[in-house]
Amino acid sequence: MAELGSKGVTAGKIASNVQKKLTRAQEKVLQKLGKADETKDEQFEQCVQNFNKQLSEGTRLQKDLRTYLASVKAMHEASKKLTECLQEVYEPDWPGRDDTNKIAENNDLLWTDFHQKLVDQALLTMDTYLGQFPDIKSRIAKRGRKLVDYDSARHHFEALQTAKKKDETKIAKAEEELVKAQKVFEEMNVDLQEELPSLWNSRVGFYVNTFQSIAGLEENFHKEMSKLNQNLHDVLLGLDKQYSGNAFPVKAQPSDSTPAKANKSPSPPPDGSPITSPETKTANHELEPSTLEAPGASIPKSPSQPAEAARAGAEAAGSEAAAGAEASKTEADSGSSSLPAVVVETFPAAVNGTVEGGASSERADMPPGFLFKVQAMHDYTATDTDELQLKAGDVVLVIPFENPEEQDEGWLMGVKESDWIQHKELDQCRGVFPENFTERVQ
Repeated sequence: MAELGSKGVTAGKIASNVQKKLTRAQEKVLQKLGKADETKDEQFEQCVQNFNKQLSEGTRLQKDLRTYLASVKAMHEASKKLTECLQEVYEPDWPGRDDTNKIAENNDLLWTDFHQKLVDQALLTMDTYLGQFPDIKSRIAKRGRKLVDYDSARHHFEALQTAKKKDETKIAKAEEELVKAQKVFEEMNVDLQEELPSLWNSRVGFYVNTFQSIAGLEENFHKEMSKLNQNLHDVLLGLDKQYSGNAFPVKAQPSDSTPAKANKSPSPPPDGSPITSPETKTANHELEPSTLEAPGASIPKSPSQPAEAARAGAEAAGSEAAAGAEASKTEADSGSSSLPAVVVETFPAAVNGTVEGGASSERADMPPGFLFKVQAMHDYTATDTDELQLKAGDVVLVIPFENPEEQDEGWLMGVKESDWIQHKELDQCRGVFPENFTERVQ
């Protein structure tokens, strides 16, 4: 007990508070069950509803204002990084470098000032405005408890007065408790009856001042920022005029109808074979010299012989033919006045063992511009929409690029033979593929 008393709390005080809570709880139950009447004040209840609405609106405004300030802070940081990037790319010998640095500094100061004024003139005012609500809310709750105490004392006093056996001492004490409860309640009630309407009406002026402050700060901020942006525009315009002859040409992107592989190197085949350039492939697959079959002449077709050897063989054959003709002339010298006409029979040239005359019908069925055939030696998985998907053994009909400048080293344009036979359509079937995944077959 001594310990409780030393802290200003006695056992009697605790018991009294517990008793009050029990009495209030009992009174509220009776009122809810309709067994005890409840003092009503509709005007005050309306004030309480307005108070709750005002608190809810203010809390939302405070939250949204903090979000707005966070966004301003984020924009400040983004703007700062952007101006820092401009300063880094602005080369020392360019005109207006000092002006650009000054504009960047002023930009940073302007954002900082804008944010700080929003805090001082809007957020802090908002915090002060909402700071009065917790105390009033607590007093409203306390008034409600005192009203229950008043109703409980009134009902107790009325019950003693209407009892069959009256106890004047108890009645007098109950009346004293009633007067005391009524006085406490009415004092709090009067104060709140005056304060709540005044608080409700103050919202108009507060909202006006808050949004006027935000609008005014934004207006000044954007005016000053507009001046900085105009200055920056003028500085960059001067730079553009001085270096206008060095405009950077922007090349158009290739159209979707013309597949192209820009700056792309073909992947090495799975067997580790070296990547072969188009020039090397062309040299390796140069057409062999034509075979000339004439009486008394034979031209070997060894791949090791160049075209000059073929021409030499042809000249040798011609010499032998001329010698034979001279011998015939000597034998027929017994009076013939003229030599008989020599009929030279020509044969079609053969390329890779195939007679060109027979190939004309085959080329008629090939796609326009057909060059030669290749066969895939390895599987190739396409990595883009303009590439051909190949399986080992697929035969591809090679065709030229529509724009030769779009052909990259190591890549060919073609259509798979099976697709061409089936569709006879280039636009949907053609594509590019790495040359080193294939081998020329014709």
